[in-house]
Amino acid sequence: MSTSATRDAFVLDEATLDLLFREARTANTWTDEPVSVDQVREVFELIKLGPTAANSQPLRLLLVEKGPGRDRLVPHMSGSNSAKTAAAPLVAVVAADTDFHERLPEHFPHSPDAKTWFSDDEARERNAVYNAALQTAYFIIGLRAAGFAAGPQSGFDKAGVDAEFFAGTTWKSQLVVNIGHPGENAWFDRLPRIAADDAIRVV
Repeated sequence: MSTSATRDAFVLDEATLDLLFREARTANTWTDEPVSVDQVREVFELIKLGPTAANSQPLRLLLVEKGPGRDRLVPHMSGSNSAKTAAAPLVAVVAADTDFHERLPEHFPHSPDAKTWFSDDEARERNAVYNAALQTAYFIIGLRAAGFAAGPQSGFDKAGVDAEFFAGTTWKSQLVVNIGHPGENAWFDRLPRIAADDAIRVV
């Protein structure tokens, strides 16, 4: 089914669908227009409402402004990602808190024993990584809804970033997301996407 054939399926207007999906790209260059920590906090206040398993909410964000913190982050980025991260107005290191279960008495209060569901360390970390990834998708859409472009990057030394920024904590880095307004030649052409007929089965 073509994109045009699906337009009547949505309650959002065309401009909003374009902003969030059709025209959105992963940005590679940036203007000098700043992005404030408070603006990203507002995005977080929206996207935290998305669902996670048992309301676990393991997503954590380290916001890295230009300056000494950025100078510590950039050497851990791979290849051309170093220059992209150095130039971005603001950078978010997305992490998963592997001890998210400690907050379940607050976040999942109707099941007093919910914390015990995640007593196995390996299973709890898998849950943290999966649900943080889910929340990261909300985060990227939230940034687009706020008028920003996002440049998510998995090419970095996770162990190095964890040692640099998260030593002694239960946070584990998952992704680095550059945030700002797209600069000149900010993105590549849209790459092919799988068709619904190939991706969906009905039983």
